Amino acid sequence: MTENEKNEKECCPEGYVRQGGKCVLPEVTFTTLIMSLNTSALFHLGDLQDPETGKTGRDLVLAKHTIDTLQLLKDKTKGNLTGKEEELLGHVLADLKLRYVKANS
Repeated sequence: MTENEKNEKECCPEGYVRQGGKCVLPEVTFTTLIMSLNTSALFHLGDLQDPETGKTGRDLVLAKHTIDTLQLLKDKTKGNLTGKEEELLGHVLADLKLRYVKANS
């Protein structure tokens, strides 16, 4: 990576990408929605640090709410997802449910 490319990349806030000389958020897709909810649940389970403070916290009520939201999406989109989307959602849900059970024990 050239120094110019490095400087351009660093000028965008975290989570943004550089397109056409501007810093923009990535395209919204079903996959990015699932990954966003997954990140939120992991944060509330205490498995991810707050990027600003570096601290972790735990809010199992919010974690369960996010997991329930993902389950609702799975139920309501049944038969309307690509194979990869269905697989991703299934894996994310299974992982989060296991983490939630472990956090409650």
